[in-house]
Amino acid sequence: MKAKLQRTFTPTSSDIDRTWYVVDADGIPLGRLASEVAQILRGKHKPSFAPHMDMGDYVIVVNAEKVAVSGNKETGKVYYRHSGFPGGLRSDSLAEMRAEHPERLVENAVRGMIPKNRLGRQTLTKLKVYSGHDHPHGAQKPKPLTLSQGKAEA
Repeated sequence: MKAKLQRTFTPTSSDIDRTWYVVDADGIPLGRLASEVAQILRGKHKPSFAPHMDMGDYVIVVNAEKVAVSGNKETGKVYYRHSGFPGGLRSDSLAEMRAEHPERLVENAVRGMIPKNRLGRQTLTKLKVYSGHDHPHGAQKPKPLTLSQGKAEA
């Protein structure tokens, strides 16, 4: 009697089921928020996760200007960017970034936790960050995602 071969399950595009989540960043430490959001964006919370496919869900982060940081990061953490031209290096502290572009705090933190390739860039398009409490994605009926004790609870 021949044993039936077990094939490794490989998801296809029809197997992908995307959900929209909304996260309130008010008072949540930046790194903890970013790591949980990155896992949801990649789809690592799903049993059908495949590292070569974009299996993740959409995440809306609201109240990005109220994200918490510890220690002296408000003045000591520096964000650099370069225009590509000679002498084009620019820098902003976390406090300056929070005042001018609070969404970039969360975007940069999540970007650092996503793979640096085509798949990572595609994954980041599912992240929507807003500095205030309102967002224009009400039609998608996002589910609230509570972050507690380092675990995301959907």
